[in-house]
Amino acid sequence: MKALFSLAAITFKEGIRSRTVYGILIFAIFLMFLNVMISGMMMQDVAKVAVDMALSSLNFVGLLLVFFAGVNLFSKDIERKTIYMVLARPISRSRYILGKFAGISAIIVFSLAILAIFESASIVIMKNGYPAQFLRFSWSALFFSFLLTLISLIVVLSTGFLFASFSSTSFITLVLSIVTYLIGSSANEVKALLEVPHDIGERTSPLLLYCVKAACYIFPNLSLFDIKTEAAHGLFVPLSYILSSIFYGILYSFVMLSLSCIIFKRREFP
Repeated sequence: MKALFSLAAITFKEGIRSRTVYGILIFAIFLMFLNVMISGMMMQDVAKVAVDMALSSLNFVGLLLVFFAGVNLFSKDIERKTIYMVLARPISRSRYILGKFAGISAIIVFSLAILAIFESASIVIMKNGYPAQFLRFSWSALFFSFLLTLISLIVVLSTGFLFASFSSTSFITLVLSIVTYLIGSSANEVKALLEVPHDIGERTSPLLLYCVKAACYIFPNLSLFDIKTEAAHGLFVPLSYILSSIFYGILYSFVMLSLSCIIFKRREFP
């Protein structure tokens, strides 16, 4: 366990020093000021626009962290052959995977915490300027939305680790991770659209419907973690839904990491 935590700490320090992380954080600060400017123009929907933009910005910047800072930290070790120096030490390949994942997850948590503070500050500014527009606003809904966004990013990161465990380049890992995110975000909506015509007498290809249903089970259901609409409108989100979504995210990430460890153990390096 000591080796695992040491590797996680080294990965965290390496990621924090990365110029990519600094660039993304600077971009996030820019988005905060952009949120204040754009929200101020929407006089009838200031609260909705401010919250929606804050959550969308957090999700967008978080995805940049996962794709360009998180997954690359693992893939680059394989491309640059620096993984040999790590595996030459008394550390198993499974612990290497878990240590890297823990370190990169810590980077994402740390970065998103900073981003959440900035985005919350932008909402406070708008709330003080337009108090009548924020009567239905709920900090708890905003917090839960931040939390579920974080869980969804960890899930996407775990799929990236699965692809990196067998792919030869970071580019392939990046492309597969992006495709997984796009499918996971839209598969349920596509499935719902395909099932609607059956109720009005139209026919949908059974094979297409079967493929979409299979995708819903194989790929992560990222729509579960999207409660931006509820947070923007101040709607109540049941605690049972929050807990079940968190449990699903943890379970899916656990499965992806387990598969990553199994594949990585059997992988042969040139």
